[in-house]
Amino acid sequence: MRRLLSLPLLALTLMGCPSYDSYAPLVSQKGLVPPDQFARYGREQAQAVAIAREFGYAYQGDTPADFGAQAAAAVAYARTMPDVVNITADSLGHRLTVQFKSGWRTAVDPIADGRRGSETPGVPTAAPAS
Repeated sequence: MRRLLSLPLLALTLMGCPSYDSYAPLVSQKGLVPPDQFARYGREQAQAVAIAREFGYAYQGDTPADFGAQAAAAVAYARTMPDVVNITADSLGHRLTVQFKSGWRTAVDPIADGRRGSETPGVPTAAPAS
């Protein structure tokens, strides 16, 4: 009898363990303003969406090295945007902090909608990467 009781207790214990998947909930756009609509709010917003799309497009895996490469690709793309002054990456937190010429500073999370940054409406043509 005690053995039969221990199986459901073990199952309940295992169900209570978190998944530690921090990427999937962050990338989900559920409940947010659609990226194309947000991009229409202004030039800097369009650039932020374009950077976020490139950040999501660069996803290659779940290792810290993969997250670092993903952030590096997004930073390289962000540096081609004409209004970006400064960018700081937090690769394990899946965030970029972007500062624009106007002084506006925003956090950029990856957008994984299968589109590239250049497909964002209102984004200015990117300068060649240096």
